[in-house]
Amino acid sequence: MKTDWVLCTIVSGVATITLNNPPLNVVTLGLTHALGETLDALASDENVRALVLTGAGERAFCAGSDIGEFTRFMAPGQVVPGKLARQNAVFSHLATFPKPTVAAISGLAFGGGLEIAVCCDLLVVEEHTRLALPEIKLGVFPSSGGPVRVTRRIGAGRAKEMMLLGEPIDAATALAWGLVNRVVPRGRSLHAAQEIATVLALRAPRALRYCKRAIDVAFDTTEDDALRQALVLSDLAFSSTECREGVRAFLAKETPSFGPDRGERA
Repeated sequence: MKTDWVLCTIVSGVATITLNNPPLNVVTLGLTHALGETLDALASDENVRALVLTGAGERAFCAGSDIGEFTRFMAPGQVVPGKLARQNAVFSHLATFPKPTVAAISGLAFGGGLEIAVCCDLLVVEEHTRLALPEIKLGVFPSSGGPVRVTRRIGAGRAKEMMLLGEPIDAATALAWGLVNRVVPRGRSLHAAQEIATVLALRAPRALRYCKRAIDVAFDTTEDDALRQALVLSDLAFSSTECREGVRAFLAKETPSFGPDRGERA
C-alpha cells in the first residue's frame, strides 16, 4: 500500500506540502487521510509560520478525485460517510488553518484539486495552468466545498458557469475573475509561492491569524456581527506582545522580530 501520499519539508518557517500521487495527483482516500494528518501536525508546530501547498510533477497540481473509487459509493447513503465527510473535514482544516497558506499550481487544477486549492489564502498559478470544476459531466457536482469557496471568490454567475458547464478556464481568466492571485511563468509557481510564504513567515503570526478570521467571518454572518467580531479580534491584536514589538520597532526604525504564536486563541 502506498504510504507517501503527501510529502512535507520545512525550511525557514515555511512548510511545503506536496501532493504526491503523480502523474495527476488525484485525490484518493489515502491521500486525504495523509493530508489531514500532515495538517494536524503542522498546525501545532511553532516552527511553522506559513504553508505552501503544491503537487508533484509538472502535469497537474491535482486533477481531482480518483474516479476509480466512485463505484463503491454509488448506493444511497454511501458517499458521505465513505468519502465526503472526511474529505470535507480535511479541506475545511486547510481553509481554517491558523497560519497563512499559499497554493502553488502548475498544470491542471480540476475538480477536487481546485477545491483543495481554493482552501488556501493565496493562489499562484503558472501561465499554462487550466482550472475547472467538471464534475457535472459525471452526473454529480463539486462536493468538497467548491460551491461555497469558489462562489465566494468569483460570485454566483461565474461559479455557475464553471460548475454547470464544467469547462476549464485559463490562468488569465482565473486572474481576471479573482479566482487566483498571481500568474507566473511556467515552472515558477513553487518558487513564487515560497517567496510569498517567506514574507508571511516574518509577519506577526497572531495578527495574521486574527486577520484571516476577520476576513472569513464576513461571509458567515451579518455585517454588524462581522464588525463586532472584528473589533474583538482587534482588541486582542492591540493588546498583544506582537503589537508592542511592532510599534517599538517602527519608532526605533528597526525591523520587528515576532516570536512564535503562543498567545491566546480567539
